Amino acid sequence: MANPLSTILLVALLTLSTAAATRTKLQSTNNVDGGICKSLVETRGYACEEHKVTTADGYVLGLQRIPAGRSGNETAAKLPVLLQHGLLMDASAWLLNEPDKALAFILADKGFDVWLANARGTESSRGHTSLSPNDLAYWDWSWDELTAYDLPAAFQYVNNQTGQKLHYVGHSLGTLTALVAFSQEKLLNLLRSAALLSPIAYLGQISPFGRTAADIFLAQGLALLGSQAFPNEQVNRLLDFICTRPGIDCSNFLSVTTGPNCCLSSSSTDALFKHTPQTTSTKNALHLFQMVRKGTIEMYDYGLPITNMQHYRQPTPPVYNMANIPKDVPLFLSYGGRDPLSNVFDVNLLLDNLKDHYKDKLVVQFREDYAHMDFIMAMNANQVVYDPLLSFFRLH
Repeated sequence: MANPLSTILLVALLTLSTAAATRTKLQSTNNVDGGICKSLVETRGYACEEHKVTTADGYVLGLQRIPAGRSGNETAAKLPVLLQHGLLMDASAWLLNEPDKALAFILADKGFDVWLANARGTESSRGHTSLSPNDLAYWDWSWDELTAYDLPAAFQYVNNQTGQKLHYVGHSLGTLTALVAFSQEKLLNLLRSAALLSPIAYLGQISPFGRTAADIFLAQGLALLGSQAFPNEQVNRLLDFICTRPGIDCSNFLSVTTGPNCCLSSSSTDALFKHTPQTTSTKNALHLFQMVRKGTIEMYDYGLPITNMQHYRQPTPPVYNMANIPKDVPLFLSYGGRDPLSNVFDVNLLLDNLKDHYKDKLVVQFREDYAHMDFIMAMNANQVVYDPLLSFFRLH
């Protein structure tokens, strides 16, 4: 596997669970009380529908739909918006705050037809036409497949259900898959605009926790690949070891992995721990680690030229070029000065790739005080991030 990982982006990217937030133990969680609609949406007085869509490679994904605001008022132009969560999370990421501060509810109350996606491997998306999560083959995917299969399936399904092009909101890993798809000129015929919160493209800059984790996970690459789902007990042991290293303080695991978030409430943090971590594949984790090690955006590296040749007909993985994103795609990017995952320097590298983007199609917002989770959980995000996002949507 030729050094195929690097940094704990994955654990970092949202391996924020540790139940009471002491040290590291990451344990898979179940949606409580019968699913996301029943546990997190209907309890707030909103209508909610559970939907299923099957990807071209056989994964059965769950989608939740909030078709109207709490008042039930219908609007003349009920435009659909699809929300895609980050790593080790599911659609609950958009529902952790009270309705006036949670983006999914705000969009519904503003007259949007809200659709919440759940990546394969999460509790709502464990189905497959022929495989079981107990099969190794079920977990043989990375974010390459999330881009190639999950995202198109969700886009097409929402378009089929509504008959309209859609707005898109991604957080963290949900921005990477969108950016890569757009760079291949995919999904654009179904897209109105895209809002990317904590955009992930380049991952060359890393926190001390991530740098330490990188070395350790790199050394364990082949062994980790045999463990199917991520996280697992082997990962837990590695994380425990990382937290004993000099200069690493895991007493607040959420902060050490996602940065010093400025504006989270204790109630939303408690809700977060109830619903994370969701599982992903170990291969997906390793793919993200590769990005950190190489500082590039490319397909999964199988480590040996001969193996890459079998998959790609070339000895190295094909590169995704962010400069190929069409200049007229409406993009809203919002990033934070305290985010160790969507690092300022890495975001600036992405923006350099977008330097020729049409000025009236690109809105860039910088929040100096925000870290990674603030963009979906901060108490003031409704005003400082979501209001500008809504204004952007209204233009498109």
